[in-house]
Amino acid sequence: MDTILECRGIEKSFGGVHALKKVNFSLNPGEVHALVGENGAGKSTLIKIISGALSQDRGEIFYLEKPVIIGSPRKAQDIGISTVYQEPLIYRELSVLENIFLGREIKTRRGNIDWAEEEKKARSLFESLQISPHFIKQPMRDLSVGLQQLALIAKALVYEAKLIIFDEPTAILTEHETERLFEIIQKLKERKVGIIYISHRLEEIFRIADRVTIMRDGEVVGEYPIGEINRNKIIELMAGRLLVEEINHLGKKGEKPVLTLKNLTRKGRYYDIHFDVYPGEILGFSGLVGSGRTDIAQTLFGLIKPDSGEIIYQGKKVSFSSSEEAMANGIAYLPEDRKAQGLFPILSTAFNMSVTVLKEISSRMGIVHNQQEKELGKKYVKELAIKTPSLDSKVFSLSGGNQQKVVLAKWLGVNPQILMLDEPTRGVDVASKSEIHHMIASLAEKGIAVIIISSELPEILKLADRVIVMHEGRITGAFEDQDITSENLIRAATGERMLKTKGLSIEEKNL
Repeated sequence: MDTILECRGIEKSFGGVHALKKVNFSLNPGEVHALVGENGAGKSTLIKIISGALSQDRGEIFYLEKPVIIGSPRKAQDIGISTVYQEPLIYRELSVLENIFLGREIKTRRGNIDWAEEEKKARSLFESLQISPHFIKQPMRDLSVGLQQLALIAKALVYEAKLIIFDEPTAILTEHETERLFEIIQKLKERKVGIIYISHRLEEIFRIADRVTIMRDGEVVGEYPIGEINRNKIIELMAGRLLVEEINHLGKKGEKPVLTLKNLTRKGRYYDIHFDVYPGEILGFSGLVGSGRTDIAQTLFGLIKPDSGEIIYQGKKVSFSSSEEAMANGIAYLPEDRKAQGLFPILSTAFNMSVTVLKEISSRMGIVHNQQEKELGKKYVKELAIKTPSLDSKVFSLSGGNQQKVVLAKWLGVNPQILMLDEPTRGVDVASKSEIHHMIASLAEKGIAVIIISSELPEILKLADRVIVMHEGRITGAFEDQDITSENLIRAATGERMLKTKGLSIEEKNL
C-alpha cells in the first residue's frame, strides 16, 4: 500500500464562497502530514470532507488506493478514519466513559454494556497519556476544556483507525500533555497509521511532521518535506506576506498597583494567593491545566467567591458578587471557551460587539438604537481589523481569529481598567495571533492592566512583563526581566517553588 489517502481536484463552494479550489492532498502510511494555513484558508473544509462531515462538489477521494464516497462521519469511522476536532464535540450530560465508547460500546455475551471492561480500557488509555483517570465517571460538562479535549483524543484511539486527523489537538494542552501526545503519535506512526495534523503552532509542525502542505484562500500554495522549508517561508505562504513579530511594549505605568490580592483562598481551588497588578503592564499567568489560573480570573470577575483574603482594587477593598458588578467597575474577562462563554453564535457580529453596552445604546423602553449599534461595530471592525462580510453576518460564520477579535471588541466597549484574557489566541492562525498580540501590547500602552492566562510558553515569553506560575492552586513561581525563561516557567509549573523577582509583592511564605 503506497498511500492511505489521495484527494484529487477537490472543490467545495458555500453559496458564492469558493472554499476549496482544485485541492490535491495525499497521506502515506506512517506519515505525519501537517496542514497549515490561516483561519478561512480551507483546512477545516478539507478535513470535514475527508471525515465525512461534508461532501465535495467536484473531485475524487481514494482511500487505501480505492475510490470512495465517504458520505458521513459514521462511515468514515467504520472504514478507519477518525477525527479529533479543534472545538470539543461532546455530549455534555454523559460521562467521560460514555463519550469515549459511544457508538463503539464494549458488550458482554448477553449484549449489555461491559462497564468494567470499558473502564479498564479507558484507564489504560489515560494512564498511557500520564493523566490521572479519576474523572472518567464524571459528566463531560464538569470538565475543563483541556480535559474534554483529552477525552476526545482517547476516543479517537479507541477506534484504532488507519487515518487519524488531529485538528489543533494541543491548543489547550499543557507542555507535559503535549509531549505525551507526541509520543503517542510516534507510536501510531510505527504502526503505519497515517496522521493529518493541523496546528497553528509552527514549532509543533517542525517537531513531528514529515511533510507540510500550506493553504491560502482555498488553494494549496505549497507542499514540502519538512526539512526543505523554514518557519518564515511557511508564514509568508500562509499570509501572502512576511509578518513582523516584534512587540514594542514599555511596561507598567506608575508605581501604585491598580489591583492587589492578599492571601486569597478558595478551598479546593487556590490558596494564599498574593500579588499586585500595575496599570499598563502585561502580567502573564502560567501553569498546567487545572493549576488554578482560571479560577483566580473568575474570582476577580465575580464568578467565584473566595473563602478568605482580600481584593484591593484602585485602593479600596472590594468583593464583587457578580460579573455585572465587576464590569461596572471596569474589570473585563475574555474566557477560554469563546464559543460557549464569549459569544452568541447565531446572532449578528454587531450585536456581539455591543452586548456589554446595550444599556448605553438603548432607549428608556429598552429598544436598541440600531444606528448606534452599527457605529460601534464599524469602530471596532476598523480598529481591530475584523474581517466580516457585514455587521449583520452571524458571528459563527467568522473565522476563529475574527471571532476572538469580536470577543475582545465586546470587552473594550466597557473601557476596562483591568483586562483578563484566558487563552487569548487559542485556535487562531499565525496572522491573527500576531495581530492580537500587537493589540494586547497597544492596550497596555494605553494604561490598561492586562492579565494573560496562557498555556503557550512562547506567548508568555513574548508578551509578559512579569510572570506568575501556579501549581495545584498555589503560586510556585514569580519572574521578571531575564528570569522569564522556558526553563524557569516549566520548573515552577511542575511544582518547584521559585522566586525570581525584584520588588514584586508576593510573600515568601507562599513560595
